[in-house]
Amino acid sequence: MLSTHKCIKRGAATLLLLLAASNIHSGNVITRHTDGTTIVRTTTICNARGYRKSTPVEVHFKNGKVQKVIALKNEETVPYFARVKQFLLPLYNNLKISKAKKLTQRTDIDGCTGATFSTKAVQKNIKAAIDYYEKQK
Repeated sequence: MLSTHKCIKRGAATLLLLLAASNIHSGNVITRHTDGTTIVRTTTICNARGYRKSTPVEVHFKNGKVQKVIALKNEETVPYFARVKQFLLPLYNNLKISKAKKLTQRTDIDGCTGATFSTKAVQKNIKAAIDYYEKQK
């Protein structure tokens, strides 16, 4: 049987490991730069799936706006996902956060025909990034 002292030591060690793991996790999600830019990556905070798998993005925020959205590595069909990159992602450039949130709800993005699953998944990722950013402000 473990003594109370050993139980406390093990509990403290477990707590430290959990805290370290949560810091590593959050370090991969959000990055703040000295110029005021904040970058949120959705790799671990959103599990929205496109046609094949997840479609994580990196959203850059500055001065109350989405500066840009960058698609991260994914396994979507290249020609279809190229449409998302070409027609959807630029719509968010320099958009106020409130308008970007509204845009994530749209289903009629021109040029994304045939890439519906990918488009919806990317929009969910962008919304997740915005929500995360707003909670971390």
